Amino acid sequence: MVPGSRTDRRLLAAAGLMVAVSVMSAADTIMVRVLTQDLHPFVIVLFRSLFGLLFISPWIFSNRGVLKTHYCGLHLLRAGLKILSLAAFFFAIATSVLADVTAIAFTAPVFVTIGAWVFLGERPGPRRFVAVLFGFVGVLVILRPGQGPVSTALLFALIGAVLSAIIHLMLKKMSARDSTETLVAWNLIVTVPLAALPGLWFWSAPTGPQLALLALQGAVGALNMGAITRAMALADASFIAPIDFLRLPAVAVLAFLIFGEVVSTATLIGASIIFASTVFMTGRLRP
Repeated sequence: MVPGSRTDRRLLAAAGLMVAVSVMSAADTIMVRVLTQDLHPFVIVLFRSLFGLLFISPWIFSNRGVLKTHYCGLHLLRAGLKILSLAAFFFAIATSVLADVTAIAFTAPVFVTIGAWVFLGERPGPRRFVAVLFGFVGVLVILRPGQGPVSTALLFALIGAVLSAIIHLMLKKMSARDSTETLVAWNLIVTVPLAALPGLWFWSAPTGPQLALLALQGAVGALNMGAITRAMALADASFIAPIDFLRLPAVAVLAFLIFGEVVSTATLIGASIIFASTVFMTGRLRP
């Protein structure tokens, strides 16, 4: 690679975006924990989507061309899966140790590999197969089955990771023909009416401070979505995945400072195994 080349600049931009994503995701996790003390997760999903849409609406109206898409049906499916994924993670964040939930969320690449194998015909070689197995070992270390009931909250986190993997597979396909801006815009446009159905069913009116926090979360969520989508367009998953793991120490530090949560030894070991598995799986290795 030639220093200062276009490839260098693309990788540097992708790295910067993923560092920003890690910080924003950690802050988002803290905001969700605060909000779920009084609001139902589906209500939070509704406001997150609504404020995210309001945040980018001026830009959409001034750039009508971004609404041209090749994937109307897939936008609807992706939005529905996103709602369920967010709600599952929010249920987990409400009651479980935040570092545990974040570590479980990093199993998404494991499920992406399995999904690519099952649905896209991409056959993983022996090394990636071993990496998938190690990823599940990391999950088991965190869940600690056999040492009492498995945490329901962490099972929700695992469901969220599976749904996120499906979304990532769809996003990779859709980004081939739709721009980053189109994917972000249509996701929020479709998500708001869909999220209104469960959100209104579990409705409770937020207070003024909660509404302000929800607005901030919506803005952060929209920025995060755009940054991730753009980073994926600039660089391979092999480059992006390891940087995203900065989210775990960021969440752990914030959770300790704000809520007094201490990361357990099992979580550190399990997260390390999941990290190694993901890096190995997405690294520049032959499959």
